[in-house]
Amino acid sequence: MRYQICVSGAASGESVKTSHKLAFELGKAISKRGKTLTTGATVGLPHYAAQGAVSVKGDRGISIGFSPAASFREHVATYKLPTKEFDYINFTGMAYVGRDVHLVRSSDAIITVGGRMGSLHELSTALESRKVCGVLLGSSGLADYIPTLLENVEAPGAKDVIYDTDPDRLVEKVIAALDEKYADFDHDGTDDHVSDRRAGRG
Repeated sequence: MRYQICVSGAASGESVKTSHKLAFELGKAISKRGKTLTTGATVGLPHYAAQGAVSVKGDRGISIGFSPAASFREHVATYKLPTKEFDYINFTGMAYVGRDVHLVRSSDAIITVGGRMGSLHELSTALESRKVCGVLLGSSGLADYIPTLLENVEAPGAKDVIYDTDPDRLVEKVIAALDEKYADFDHDGTDDHVSDRRAGRG
């Protein structure tokens, strides 16, 4: 399946300086496996992830950005956000807080790299939405506090959060978890028995 995997991380701050290469490798790892990268269509670590996704030569996954803006003009002129690293931009018109929810709810999994409060909002939304969640340890910021946070604050699915220090290995684990989650699901709904169910024959 062409899973939609969100990379969530800080738009600015210390973790962008220390972990931009890790974010790039996350995006690259998602794309080279033919999966769809989703981000907040913003600067900082999500932008580096988008750059990594489109750096893949030959067959690659898609890079989709979820913008807080309502139009291309607002995205560029008001929010001053990037455009060229995306195959498609969803102009949500929901500002940052609403955009975060739409982004996470539209993704199959979320991977946190670095991060600040906005990334915490995306992680909590993902946990409450029962999404597959991965955390890149060693990327500073929120990511390195998540194990302690989830040990002390009850959250749905906390025990299933996937941790790793290597971007490529983490993406592989997240995809494996998605494969397990959707093991009983027909990838495009066109198989005969799915058609039979829809027609009331199965």
